[in-house]
Amino acid sequence: MSKITVLGGGGWAIALAMVLNDNGHNVTIWSAVNREVEALKTHRENKISLPGVIIPETVEITNDLKSAVNGAEIIVMAVASSFVRSTSKLLKDLIPNGQIIVDVAKGIEDDTFNTMTEIIEDELPNCDAVALSGPSHAEEVGRKIPTAVVVGATTKETAVKVQDAFSNHYFRVYVSPDRKSIELGGALKNVIALAAGISDGLGFGDNTKALLITRGMKEISLLGTAMGGHTRTFNGLSGIGDLIVTCDSKHSRNRRAGVLIGQGYSLEEAVKEVNMVVEGAVSAKAALNLSKKYHVDMPLTEAVNDVLFNGKKPLDAVNELMNRDNTSEHVDLLWK
Repeated sequence: MSKITVLGGGGWAIALAMVLNDNGHNVTIWSAVNREVEALKTHRENKISLPGVIIPETVEITNDLKSAVNGAEIIVMAVASSFVRSTSKLLKDLIPNGQIIVDVAKGIEDDTFNTMTEIIEDELPNCDAVALSGPSHAEEVGRKIPTAVVVGATTKETAVKVQDAFSNHYFRVYVSPDRKSIELGGALKNVIALAAGISDGLGFGDNTKALLITRGMKEISLLGTAMGGHTRTFNGLSGIGDLIVTCDSKHSRNRRAGVLIGQGYSLEEAVKEVNMVVEGAVSAKAALNLSKKYHVDMPLTEAVNDVLFNGKKPLDAVNELMNRDNTSEHVDLLWK
């Protein structure tokens, strides 16, 4: 089977390494953090991000990037979104032209508005960048709970190659040519998940959660299609599927951060308490700026930004949203 290298030592990196190892590949995990590498080598487990999932001895763990990527047919970019650019820079002189790099981080770069594969291509213009996304918490994939994701690539050949590498009896992979929408869905859903968490923190119920998921999906789809994406993709695994699981799951770090903010924590206090990267906080700014650039009305996204960065109290933001001018649910549907 193929040599596949996973860059990153967090829960998602390890869960995907386990999938690939189960499929018989020669898997290497690389991390730039020496203490993380030593802990993984010693315990064969990330006791913080993915406790209880033991890494087999057949999986190599290293901090030597050159050795890790040498001869790898596929490289999986599983670092946090804020480190995708810096990690891509490290690969510049280490990989051949056409190297397949599968990004599994979700986010939008704040200053460039680039998706993760666009960042990778910016730093490594001769690579073959692929997006893998969907409703897939590491805590469940690591326990081999049935999961489905979608792979977006610029060619069907590459998409199918990645599909074949990852697919097995508990991890089903679909393919799509709509890489842009897959990435936008994966990034923007984190903003709505923060809103869903804030709602839970305020003590609201299922009605409110359904409102946020539904209208949040509307905002994501409107912005995504304005940017050249396709509605069908946003109605799929990387859109509504990922949005549902992130807004309602106990495993969702963005929802957890939102719950704390709804209970009165500041963003900084919530992130510290969650003790994991809260991607939605970065994507919220980018989403708001994109909504202005593409002239898309995104009131939920604007409200989340006001709470996170402008000092607005969560309950005040809710009251403003609920008291907006009355309108139609679908303004393009006309009366007979």
